[in-house]
Amino acid sequence: MAPSARTKARKRAVDVLFEAAQRGLEPTEVLAQRLVEPGTLTALPQYTVEIVEGVGSELARIDEALVTYAQGWTLERMPAVDLAILRVGAWEILCNEEVDDPVAIDEAVELARSLSTDDSPSFVNGLLGRIARLKTTL
Repeated sequence: MAPSARTKARKRAVDVLFEAAQRGLEPTEVLAQRLVEPGTLTALPQYTVEIVEGVGSELARIDEALVTYAQGWTLERMPAVDLAILRVGAWEILCNEEVDDPVAIDEAVELARSLSTDDSPSFVNGLLGRIARLKTTL
């Protein structure tokens, strides 16, 4: 089955967030560069733009939630690709009412499965699951 448009948009958002972290730039700075020069044959999907802008504007809240519920993991200790995936998933859970929490979690787990280590899917699932369960307190 081919990935959905939103699945592809999430993957592109992870790419932008990962690049921003590696270059020490704000996500919106890299987004602006990618909108001018996508680096691929296809322009960034609108949902990618929405995710990256959303993560950029809610980064402090998202990172606070990740650190609070990561049970002993600091942001610096998390693999950079996992952190980008977690930020996308956390933004969808905390800030985007159009996406059901289980969908956001499943999509993030699939991204971790395809982009990261063997341990990453369970870590992403557990952390985003805790955030989803406790989001009314965040």
